[in-house]
Amino acid sequence: MARAHVDVTRREDGTIRIDAAPVAGSAAQDDEPAGSAVHDDEVAGSAGYDDEFAGGPDFTRAVLDVAGAVLTWPVLGVPGPPSAEVHDRGRAQQWLWALYGEHVATAVHDRTAAEPDGVRVAADPTDLAGSAARLALGHWAARWWPASYPNGIPALQPDVLGLELAALTHRCQQLFDGEGDQPDDCTAELIEEHRDALDPLVQWWRAAPQSADTARHLESVLRLIDHAAETIGLDGPALRHLRSSLGQRRPAGVLLDPGSLFARDGGYALAAGEQLVAGGRVIARGSGTNDWRRYPPGFVDAAEDAVSWTARALGARRRIEVEVVAHTAAPPAGAPLVAEVRVNGGRSKRVQLTRTDDRWTGRADLDPGLLGGTEPPRIEVGVLLPGFDPGPFDPSPFDPGSGSDPVPGEDRGRVARDAIRALARRRLNAAAERLTYDTSPYDVSWGPFLAETVAAAGPTGEDY
Repeated sequence: MARAHVDVTRREDGTIRIDAAPVAGSAAQDDEPAGSAVHDDEVAGSAGYDDEFAGGPDFTRAVLDVAGAVLTWPVLGVPGPPSAEVHDRGRAQQWLWALYGEHVATAVHDRTAAEPDGVRVAADPTDLAGSAARLALGHWAARWWPASYPNGIPALQPDVLGLELAALTHRCQQLFDGEGDQPDDCTAELIEEHRDALDPLVQWWRAAPQSADTARHLESVLRLIDHAAETIGLDGPALRHLRSSLGQRRPAGVLLDPGSLFARDGGYALAAGEQLVAGGRVIARGSGTNDWRRYPPGFVDAAEDAVSWTARALGARRRIEVEVVAHTAAPPAGAPLVAEVRVNGGRSKRVQLTRTDDRWTGRADLDPGLLGGTEPPRIEVGVLLPGFDPGPFDPSPFDPGSGSDPVPGEDRGRVARDAIRALARRRLNAAAERLTYDTSPYDVSWGPFLAETVAAAGPTGEDY
């Protein structure tokens, strides 16, 4: 495997930037002495694993808030060391060596000169690096997993994923300290919130999973949860049953379908509502924009065409009707989800949406003048949650030296969403085929989660 490098740069405000250079480096990079200085513009231009999605939407990055820094990994890139924004070098020194190795920790420590400078150094593939990448990817999956009925991508069972995140957080405790600015240091909260899955996980482990790797994976997660609960002081029937089961010899149980263990009540009936409006002349219809960033997870199906609209003429009136395919976990009521409608580039109008069975639906009257004339109207429709919405995606500035044309923000967002769906399918296929990743800690970190194994095994009570 080619040597992994990072570029360590001190900025004018005193923060330290660690940029991960591509893992599959060139021969010149591999031959470069560790700790050799490079020119500042070389440092600035070497960040990231995949130039196509560099500066892309936030759903293309896995993130961890750790002691004194923020770590990021490109979800669509080659597995490798993270990039980091170090804002407190003193706090970060507790994990820098264990995460990146000696050369990087020393380079960060030495970035004390009055003027910003940069250096490229070798990063070691450590065990903590693999566990941290896996923890970040798990948090990414909890937030951005593109569950979609039309796209055939099943949702991940949140309790199973939550317990594995608890186990990984406990394994990565060296990344955190006692300060209260690290929301990802949440082992106790994760165990308490998702303890309902403990008994099914124990049952799955004791029933002899089809794959020996899955059995080892299950046991590792369960033992980490047990150790974390004992360390934190958590107790309860489920945790006592876990400890008792781990203390016994695992029997040669019968094969068990993990999907049946985590089935949830409540189906997912696609197209189970009546039409919004009967009659009227259809002026135009089409699909809207489904920007995942503009609403919380679990609200809207992740399909690109999940948002659709119809413009109608009802006598002298003009009306827009919006239908949005709901996520299986979408709240049944009380969520102020809205559609944002813009006609011919004019001012946006918000349409309140209501959850009905498998859909969010809403309607509103439009100015008849906007839909007049002989030319078809240009109607743009998106869905968002007010107060949560960060606004439409604004891509990174176009680099005139790249030799390519600038890509509009929404087109670039669509390409990134398609890439994430493809990633989810690859991961589910790997889980179904029980593929393992054992070439390096970086590769291990991106192996299937237990929740992906459950999802790949078949339906979980949601008609996926």
